[in-house]
Amino acid sequence: MTNGWVDIKNADVILAMGGNPAENHPVGFKWFIEAKKLRNAQLVVVDPRFTRTAAVADLYSPIRAGTDIAYLFGIVRYALETRRFHEEYVRIHTSAPLIVSEKFGFEEGLFSGFDEARGEYAKDTWAYELDARGFARADPTLQHPRCVFQLLKRHVDRYTPEMVERICGVPKETFLKVAEVVTSTGNAERVGTVTYALGWTQHSTGVQMIRAAAILQLLLGNVGRPGGGVNAFRGHSNIQGATDTAGTFEILPGYLRTPRGEWATLKDYLGALTPKPLASASMNYWQNYGKFMVSLLKAAYGEKATEDNEFGYAWLPKVDGNYSWMYIFDAMYRGSSERVGGTEPGPEGLISFGMNPVATGPNSKKMVAALSKLRWLVVVENAETETAIFWKAPRELEGPPAAEIETAVFLLPAANFAEKDGTFTNSARWLQWKWKALDPPGQAKPDQEILARLFLAVRDLYEKEGGAFPEQVTSVAWNYTNPMSPDLVEVLKEMNGKALRDLKDPGDPSRLLRAAGQQLDGFHELRDDGSTMCGNWVHSGVYTEAGNKAQRRSNADPTGLGMFHDWAFSWPANRRVMYNRAAADAAGRPWDSTRVGIRWNGESWVGDVPDTRADAPPGTLGAFVMMPEGVARLFAPTLEDGPFPEHYEALEAPVANPLHPEVTSNPVADRFSSDKDVYGNKEDFPIICTSYRLTEHFHYWTKHQHQGRLNELQPGFFVEIPEALAREKGIANGSRVRIVSARGEIEGVAMVTKRLQPMMVDGRLMWQIGFPIHWGFAAAATHSGPLANLLTPSAGDPNTWTPEYKTFLVRLEKA
Repeated sequence: MTNGWVDIKNADVILAMGGNPAENHPVGFKWFIEAKKLRNAQLVVVDPRFTRTAAVADLYSPIRAGTDIAYLFGIVRYALETRRFHEEYVRIHTSAPLIVSEKFGFEEGLFSGFDEARGEYAKDTWAYELDARGFARADPTLQHPRCVFQLLKRHVDRYTPEMVERICGVPKETFLKVAEVVTSTGNAERVGTVTYALGWTQHSTGVQMIRAAAILQLLLGNVGRPGGGVNAFRGHSNIQGATDTAGTFEILPGYLRTPRGEWATLKDYLGALTPKPLASASMNYWQNYGKFMVSLLKAAYGEKATEDNEFGYAWLPKVDGNYSWMYIFDAMYRGSSERVGGTEPGPEGLISFGMNPVATGPNSKKMVAALSKLRWLVVVENAETETAIFWKAPRELEGPPAAEIETAVFLLPAANFAEKDGTFTNSARWLQWKWKALDPPGQAKPDQEILARLFLAVRDLYEKEGGAFPEQVTSVAWNYTNPMSPDLVEVLKEMNGKALRDLKDPGDPSRLLRAAGQQLDGFHELRDDGSTMCGNWVHSGVYTEAGNKAQRRSNADPTGLGMFHDWAFSWPANRRVMYNRAAADAAGRPWDSTRVGIRWNGESWVGDVPDTRADAPPGTLGAFVMMPEGVARLFAPTLEDGPFPEHYEALEAPVANPLHPEVTSNPVADRFSSDKDVYGNKEDFPIICTSYRLTEHFHYWTKHQHQGRLNELQPGFFVEIPEALAREKGIANGSRVRIVSARGEIEGVAMVTKRLQPMMVDGRLMWQIGFPIHWGFAAAATHSGPLANLLTPSAGDPNTWTPEYKTFLVRLEKA
């Protein structure tokens, strides 16, 4: 979230797309209601279903699943055509004036630089036009034909209300009402926020959906302001914290890049990743990449990390391909890493730690088949999940007979969230300390003890027996008071960082800033000479000499805007609204004097923790300090599928793309080609299907409870079916139905409903159905059900490799 849960109360308009917060985030949803009560805010909901969020909305619009970019760019076009955008904000705080290379182009669904044989883009034509200093040329009048503003106008010009209706299936009149309400915030007086969740991320164009929302919010001037922003709702209590701390293969803690094989030295690594400024006013904060990385290496390897050995950089593993989830399982199933870009055999073993890939899919048949080829599998869990007993999978998953499976499976019982302390980092980026409620039962152990025991045992083997490159393991610093089960207070202090030597003021060497051994105050104190260590630079500031700020619980709020600066710690730097320099105009005056994010008082920026140098006068630095441009990107030349979003159909497309039929789906989306990877077509599978979650179920966990009200409230799997479709198929409410995709079939109870309506898409009638995901074959006796992800395809976003769970094609039958 750029802003935070509480800040939603400051909005005049809330656009909820790609999520159903009333059901999936019911506690946080109270701030939507507060906005309606306190500011008479208008809630606009755009969703394939009429959800409980829609039930309290001021305006509801249906949409065909997966067409959100077309809808959002329709609003962008409306804002530009009607001049309902914040022009001064756009001019000073975005890349709108910057001029793009004359080699850039877009034609018939493809951006310039597409390599059809490789299925990827070369991005050199997406560059800015540079001046003699290496800065991007700009036209402050926004009239240059190749400035980002004019390129964007031409790009979105095709998304007329009629085209939005044709693609999205929303009546034109409804779309125009939504556009009018949302663009009412394109000025200094009003502010709107956009909220989303997995309904955007889980598409083959998921990242570009979010980019489209960011472009809309930037044009309206809503980023950086209280009540504004683009706000992602995380599904579990610590998903944000996991992402911050290297939750995926391509990043290290603090979103530093995982080294690649071609970056053999630390100099190579920093040379490739430290950006050069593209404007004289750019703070270009990523210029500090070396400070973040060296401090991380010192945290990892301690005294063994020296300047002479590049602080142990050589010991870090270097990736040689794509090791995201779907790719790992593809290599596992094929028995070869060739598909991920490597040359080695496929994985022999897997540690599945708090994850249940058989249930979460996609394409659960392939998951079971892949696990059947392993030599060993370690599952760390609270319960015996589908993954832990994959050899017991029912017949429809088509796994080999149990007697033929040689995989040795180890189930390690782990403590659940109430049985361990530590921090949760919520959607609002707040690190909040939680205290253990009770001890775990039986032999269950907390995560850090399981990891520590594994690490110490492996290290002991390397020390005794040697092996290939043992220094990778034997050099790791493990200086905890209890090495077998590290105290998480110590771990949090390590993540915050400390001085390893006395830190002197670079401008005044006689002045001591931080004594050796002291906790750092924040990432601004990090050095690249080995004198500081820090386990995660974005969390630096959470545990200073003042103590554990994650434990703070003051509800004082001098701003009156719900910032609560002394409640827990919000990364980065305890800042509550990111990019908040954009909350003020070029002179440092707040756009809205009643909702002051920060303002210039003549000497410094005051209000929220400023997202700029505190003493930098207005006009000195751009508002977006991490960007080489110094401003927000309307044009993003680093993404894999284009610098602008574009509507592409899902990999399983129900129609040819009305904008460019020859390029229907995302041309660089992830797809796979094993015999388990089959994709449906609209002729055999004419119905659009989506999946979602229920308030009463905690992902795949609730079904394991033998007793409890939640399973009574939602006792089993069901399928939501539009009334007219049910009549056409002769399906009665409560009867059993079969849903069939190209990958398999499942059965469930029919829930015939008005919440899904028929749609006219590209001139033909089209149906959508949906179902919740929470069941499986590993469950308490009466709570089992089909695996929803038996139906979903191995397809995903090319930027994040997130599977496309939210749009796929099926056939519906009476069971």
